[in-house]
Amino acid sequence: MSFISASGVKFAYEDSDKLALKGITLKVNKGEFVALLGHNGCGKSTMAKTLNALLTPSEGVIYVDGMDTSDEEVTYEIRRNVGLVLQNPDNQLVASIIEEDVAFGPENLGVEPAEIRRRVDNALKAVGMYEYRTHAPHKLSGGQKQRVAIAGILAMEPSCIVFDEPTAMLDPNGREEVMRTIKTLKEKGITIVLITHYMEEAVLADRVIVMDEGEILIQGEPEKVFSQVNLLKKHALDVPQATELAYKLIGAGLRFSKMPLNTDECVHLLEEALG
Repeated sequence: MSFISASGVKFAYEDSDKLALKGITLKVNKGEFVALLGHNGCGKSTMAKTLNALLTPSEGVIYVDGMDTSDEEVTYEIRRNVGLVLQNPDNQLVASIIEEDVAFGPENLGVEPAEIRRRVDNALKAVGMYEYRTHAPHKLSGGQKQRVAIAGILAMEPSCIVFDEPTAMLDPNGREEVMRTIKTLKEKGITIVLITHYMEEAVLADRVIVMDEGEILIQGEPEKVFSQVNLLKKHALDVPQATELAYKLIGAGLRFSKMPLNTDECVHLLEEALG
């Protein structure tokens, strides 16, 4: 069942005569983990903001759990159902104590104090930050801050979380922390839309959607998308490092039964190819 359904979505910013989105049609199923890829300026962050009604289409329509994002009467309910985690966690941290920061969203929803306490504790435990609940956010690492920002969204109990390049400002350890958290949320049945430019993150998704100049270039399971190396390279897009290595080895005459997506797959396929 589609939790998000977009049909013919076009969008142009007021100060631009160029369309940022040029007729996007896509679906995201309930509980699915979808990665959205593309160059800077391809429209993927604009698309993210349309999914929780921060932006509404100039043309076309987006439904979230059956609700039209352009219907102002359901905007509140849509934003309660679709949380948005931004690139810079400092832009989402509002309090001087971690547990107070996580409580901010539920408090604004009018949730009872006892229920807020339960939600805050559960959210911090879900992202592995419960033991830091009385700490100050500014003393945390980048990865820890991002996990607290995710906890703040989780405390509002959304059905879906859209991550807009949440690891772009983090070091490798921080990226690993956040991706581990996203994987855990997916296992809990939360619908995930991850906007990223790291191919190694995208291969973890159930489905990959590649955007280019406001349009969908290709979409499908990671194996299908990243096997289209020539198409992606033609549009100056990257592939995972393991796939890139296999592509070059195939060009040198080696045969692979399929394109590897990660190091382990690449090692196994190399052993197979070399007999």
